[in-house]
Formats: sequence, structure tokens, C-alpha cells
Amino acid sequence: MTERPIDALDKAKGKKVLIKLKNGEEITGTLRALDLHLNLWLDDAEIQRSENKLKVGTILIRGDTIVYASPVQV
Repeated sequence: MTERPIDALDKAKGKKVLIKLKNGEEITGTLRALDLHLNLWLDDAEIQRSENKLKVGTILIRGDTIVYASPVQV
């Protein structure tokens, strides 16, 4: 059976992910949970804004603001 993109993220729970938002920001963090709307709950999150990194800790990202989400290869 063909795997859906959301299944790849579901397998990434507990691992580091990279999220690109529509406003151009990139967020990295540990994926804690997600739902079918692609709302993502991250722990130890960092937001990349131009040259600065802002540590925000736990964050909920609304799915309709996401351009892409991908597990990070370490």
C-alpha cells in the first residue's frame, strides 16, 4: 500500500523535524504530536528569522500556515 505524506510525519514523532511557513520562517524542533489538519506540536522549537534563531520551547503550529514539513536527517 502506498504511504501518505502524513504517515511519514507520524513516524517522525519524537524526532527532529523542519517546518517551513508561508511567511518564510523555518522552525525546527522535536515533533510531539500532529493531527489530520497538519497542526503540529513541537518541543524544543527554534524559529529561524533571517540571521537570528529564537528559542521558543514548546509550540503549536497551525497546519494551514505550513508550506512543508520534513523529518531532519541527523
